[in-house]
Amino acid sequence: MSARRLPATVTVCVYGSATLLTLTALVWTLWHGVAEGGTALAFGGLIAVGELARWGAGSSDREPAPLGAAGALAYALLGEAGGQPTHHGVPQVIAVVVAAVLVGAVPHVALGKGPALDHVARRVLTVGFAAVCFQPLYNAGKLEQWVGQGPAFAAVIVALLVLTALCDAVLAAAMAHARTLPHGLKGRGGTPMPFGPILRDELRAMIGIGSAVCASGAVMALAVAVAGLWALPVFSLPLLLTQLSFRRYAAVRTTYRQTITSLARSTEIAGYTPQGHARRVAALSRAVGRDLGLCEADLDVLEYAALMHDIGQLSLLDAVPAGATAALPDAEQRRIALLGGAVVRQTGVNGDVAVVVERQADPYREQPLTARIVRAANAYDEMARGEGPGGPLNALEQLRLGTGRDYQPEVVEALARVLARGGHSLPPAG
Repeated sequence: MSARRLPATVTVCVYGSATLLTLTALVWTLWHGVAEGGTALAFGGLIAVGELARWGAGSSDREPAPLGAAGALAYALLGEAGGQPTHHGVPQVIAVVVAAVLVGAVPHVALGKGPALDHVARRVLTVGFAAVCFQPLYNAGKLEQWVGQGPAFAAVIVALLVLTALCDAVLAAAMAHARTLPHGLKGRGGTPMPFGPILRDELRAMIGIGSAVCASGAVMALAVAVAGLWALPVFSLPLLLTQLSFRRYAAVRTTYRQTITSLARSTEIAGYTPQGHARRVAALSRAVGRDLGLCEADLDVLEYAALMHDIGQLSLLDAVPAGATAALPDAEQRRIALLGGAVVRQTGVNGDVAVVVERQADPYREQPLTARIVRAANAYDEMARGEGPGGPLNALEQLRLGTGRDYQPEVVEALARVLARGGHSLPPAG
């Protein structure tokens, strides 16, 4: 199978599997009826509330509806309700989850912010996986025969949730990997973004919100088994409040990013740097940092520092031609960098961003990795601009020649891999 067809194949497999499971579950449930309708309604309502309170619609959101995800997993791993055995099977679990997600998505769709298809497909597949692992064994009495009803049973629930979360991370990484393939195949002979860094990023994210979802799902399933459905509001309320808090945090973070982007454009508006230079350097820097395995927090610092790396030029009486600071003497580069760091500190931005800005002109062996990345990305964008079709290639060659003193070899090679994938536009000529 050619690499060109791989993205479509991955998407078709994921969406097709989720659609097939959904249709089969709905038909089976309609034909056989709903078992324990009150329990199904309670969990369906919980999932719908979680979807109503979700904070994002983009595919980049790790888990926009953690309460809905926890409720869905709890229902998939529910064996008893108030001490009475349940009899719902895998098809009913999937049918209830899909119906609840659709009900919770109605207001968002009306506002033009419907859920991303990736998230819906992953929710169906991961919940189906958990239910397949648990429901047949529990309904057949095998789990009770093997582990009983004590702590070992709780350990099995937790283990299944962890395994489900790992499967979800692999699935999310595979879909993200597939999305990078079309950008690398536009006539440049590029290669897709490596699967490893994407999976590592997904696993890191799982430690945060993923662990909260798994823990909440396990607690809900075990609590309902003992205390009945009244346990649902008691144990879901903390996660709902946390979800609403994260929603507000996400809005603040978006505003914060927009403010930094607007501040970074001041050098372009004043004529010190070319249009789009800061955004290109930021995009390249973040891509290189991701290729090198930086965590999400470091990637944010890297992006903000790259956006504001030229802010120190506002203190110059005469603008540097084309804003090309990489060609200036070392002492002048350091002076501009220190002035930029001072400006960043006065804006109240994270102090780590200021450190990267003020140290980007230091010898690379004395710089933190984030500063080395910004320095290389900035130099590439400056050298590649305005040199015709051969500009990017010549710029990359100049960076490689400068690895002895100015640029870290590993950073330059990571930049080369990012450019080979073709996911970033080249600087316009002139």
